[in-house]
Amino acid sequence: KRNALHSFCHADGGYHLMGCILSAASCNAWWSENILHTSDYAHEQAGLEEKTGKNGVYFLPYLMGERSPHNDVNARGAFVGMRADTTRGEMTLAVLEGVAFALRDCLEAARACGVTASVTNICGGGAKSPLWRKIVANVLDMQVRVPETEQGPSFGAAILAMVGCGEYPTVKAATDCIVRVRETISPDRALAAAYAEKYRVYRALYPALKGVFPQM
Repeated sequence: KRNALHSFCHADGGYHLMGCILSAASCNAWWSENILHTSDYAHEQAGLEEKTGKNGVYFLPYLMGERSPHNDVNARGAFVGMRADTTRGEMTLAVLEGVAFALRDCLEAARACGVTASVTNICGGGAKSPLWRKIVANVLDMQVRVPETEQGPSFGAAILAMVGCGEYPTVKAATDCIVRVRETISPDRALAAAYAEKYRVYRALYPALKGVFPQM
């Protein structure tokens, strides 16, 4: 889609493409705190790693509509694939996986524009979850790096300020010197293949529900 990504002039003279999903870590906060009435995220995610790639429940993370790649203010969140034996843990896992699939949507939109990527960084509230980091690495099927400094926006602003003041000659020179990686998560071949198949199903859900969202 031509309007799937934002494009900004980058400080290094190039352009920055941004895929924006409107609900990411907030989906897990909504599910855990508003629905399950707990803030113990680690407890809710305990034991779920063995279910990764096998979950039959899907979650569309469109709690506030969606921007990339659908650009649809009417989009709504949804659980799909519920059965009589669906567990609380499977629904929790579906929330984490649904956000990762939404990130994959943004990646595919960038690929459609000719952008290639083999590694990505992750920061923010969701990045604190080892399980979620692993899910993202396998859904995207690429290495995920966790920077030592998690305050991405403010840290980036400080780096740009240092370049602007002449402390570093370029943005790349500044980031090469300042940014440090604390951990790198590599995808597992078998799990990445399982998630590729699950992503195929996930991609079919929004088109199937798009027509009824405006009626809700």
